[in-house]
Amino acid sequence: MKHILLIIIVSFFVFSCGHKSEHPESEEKTQQEEIEIIGAGATFPYPLYSKMFSSYHGLTEVKINYQAIGSGGGIRQMLSKTVDFGATDAFMNAEELAKADNSIVHIPTCLGAVVISYNLPGKPNLKLSPEIIADIFLGKITKWTNKKIRGLNPDVDFPNQRIIVVHRSDGSGTSFIFSDYLSKVSSEWKQSVGRGKSLNWPVGLGGKGNQGVAGQIQQLPGSIGYFELIYASSNDMPVASILNKSGNFISPGIESVSFAANVVLPADTRVSVTDTDAPEGYPLSSFTWLILYKDLKTNVKSRRKAEELVNMIWWMIHRGQKYAEPLHYAPLPNEAVMISERILRSLKYDGKVILSK
Repeated sequence: MKHILLIIIVSFFVFSCGHKSEHPESEEKTQQEEIEIIGAGATFPYPLYSKMFSSYHGLTEVKINYQAIGSGGGIRQMLSKTVDFGATDAFMNAEELAKADNSIVHIPTCLGAVVISYNLPGKPNLKLSPEIIADIFLGKITKWTNKKIRGLNPDVDFPNQRIIVVHRSDGSGTSFIFSDYLSKVSSEWKQSVGRGKSLNWPVGLGGKGNQGVAGQIQQLPGSIGYFELIYASSNDMPVASILNKSGNFISPGIESVSFAANVVLPADTRVSVTDTDAPEGYPLSSFTWLILYKDLKTNVKSRRKAEELVNMIWWMIHRGQKYAEPLHYAPLPNEAVMISERILRSLKYDGKVILSK
C-alpha cells in the first residue's frame, strides 16, 4: 500500500513539474502570436508595403494589418490615435502637425513616380509638357486632336474624341504630389486649384485609390489620369514621358526617380522633389513616409508592441529595401537612411528610449 501511495505521489510531482515547465513557453508563444501592428494610409506604396509586411511576418511572426485608405485617411487616423502608424505621400503640414502638438515624425520608406496614363488605341507612348498637362486637368484642352498635343506627338494617330479626366475621389497623397507639381509649373493651377490631398477638381470623374483611377482609365476610351507607376506596369498601361525643367522628355523609372531625389534632405525629411532641377530627373517623383508619434505611448498599447513597430520600420529601411526595385520603386538614398536611423533612435515609450543600440 505504501509503495502504491509513493508511486502516486511521485507521478503527481512529475506531472506537475512537467506541466509547469511547458506553460511559460506556451504562454510566450500565445503572446507572440497576439502581436498585431495596425497601420493605415497611402495607396501609392501599397504594393511595396504589402510585400514588405508579408515578408516581415514570415521572419518574425509579427502580423501587420495595413489598410490602404489614402494618405488623408492615414493622417486622420493617426490624429485620432486609432492606429499604431500612419502612411502618407504628402508630408503633414504645419496645421496638421499642430493638431498633434508637433509630436509626429516622418520616416521615408522609398521613392516612387506618379505617372500619367491614358486609354488610346495602340497604347502610344505620348510626350506631354507641363502646359498641356495643366490645361487638360483644368478642362481647357478637351479633345485628343488638340494641336498642342499633336504638335508634340506627330506620329500618333489620335482619335477625334473628347478627353475624359480621371482623378482621385478620396484624400490622397498621390493627388498632393500631382497638384504640388502642377502648382509649381502652372500659375493658373496654383491660383485656381492649388495643392492638396483633396481638391476642388475643375473637371473629371473620381476613382478611389490608385487602383480605382487605373480601373476607370482601363474602362473608359479616351480617358487620362494619374497614379503610381506599379499600377501601370502591372496592368500593361501606357505612360507619358514628361518634359522636365531642363527641357528633356523623361520617362518614369527607378533611375529617373532616383535622380530627382538627389537633394539635401532636412532633418525632419519633409521635402518635395517634384519639378526637379536634375537634367535626367523625372518631374513627378516623391518620397513616401510612415508617420509615428515621438513617444509611442501616445497611441500604442504596450512597450513590447512599440518595440516591434520600431524594429519593423528599421528592417524596412534596411533589409526591406531589396523589395523596392522589383516593384518599380526607388530605394532610399543613403542620406535618407541615416536621417531615418537618427529619428528611430530618438523614439520613446513613456519617456524611455526604445532602441538601446
